[in-house]
Amino acid sequence: MKYESQQKQILKPVSLVYQTLSKFSNFTPILKDKVENWQADEDTCSFTAKGFNLSLQIIEREENKLVKIGQGTTAAPFEFTFFLQLKEQAEMDTRIKITIDAELNMMMKMMVGSKLQQAVDAIADQIANAFNQNPNL
Repeated sequence: MKYESQQKQILKPVSLVYQTLSKFSNFTPILKDKVENWQADEDTCSFTAKGFNLSLQIIEREENKLVKIGQGTTAAPFEFTFFLQLKEQAEMDTRIKITIDAELNMMMKMMVGSKLQQAVDAIADQIANAFNQNPNL
């Protein structure tokens, strides 16, 4: 099942957005106080959220276009792949879209399907807002 966010506008160059989002270690200042046990390097991260231990790893990068994230070493309640897709509209106009491709059985779909849609929309909004409201990025 695929869940896609609406496309959001970031008023920064695509290269800056990509360089920031393509390394988990860049998320440390933002996430260390929002989740428990945050640890990250360039390619992997792990954390505890709502009682679940999770780990993620970047499995593909396409410069200035795509960051593909999959599950790390910690088992998740379902299999998923997370895509950050970037498109340069103009020099200071980058568009971002978030997609989660999740393997959900019917029960899981009923339980978390709408929450995944809300999550991709919220993540896209938060990323766009973080870039647009921070002059240092």
